[in-house]
Amino acid sequence: METLTKEVQLEWLRSRMFVGTDHLGHSIAIGYQREDEPQSAGLNPSDMLLLAAASCSAYDVVQILEKSKQPLEDLKIDVTAEQSQENPFPYVSLHFNYRIWGDIPPEKIRRAMQLSEDKYCSVLATLKPGLTFTSDFVIED
Repeated sequence: METLTKEVQLEWLRSRMFVGTDHLGHSIAIGYQREDEPQSAGLNPSDMLLLAAASCSAYDVVQILEKSKQPLEDLKIDVTAEQSQENPFPYVSLHFNYRIWGDIPPEKIRRAMQLSEDKYCSVLATLKPGLTFTSDFVIED
């Protein structure tokens, strides 16, 4: 297996606030709001993991549907996850509900989801062995 090394950086600002920078130089605030520092609000690391999984799959689904010339108008993924309440608080289940806008045959949507979830999405490939993963979709009007 060939590998590629990526480097990202996390910088501590103060309290429980950090700035994360990806391998391309894009940054995001990470941390939580404390009562004495209301200006310090960033994404929760556990939520970022869920967003990473959803955005990874969404990226694939959009690309697959576009390549097959499907008239995708919009895509949203509602993510539901169950997280253990015991240290280290791992996620135990993850469910994606893809919401699709566009006149796209259901079998094309199912195929795009399956390819992303089982073949292309690196985040799901990393997470799925440790949890129960399910998904479904709805075509919105």
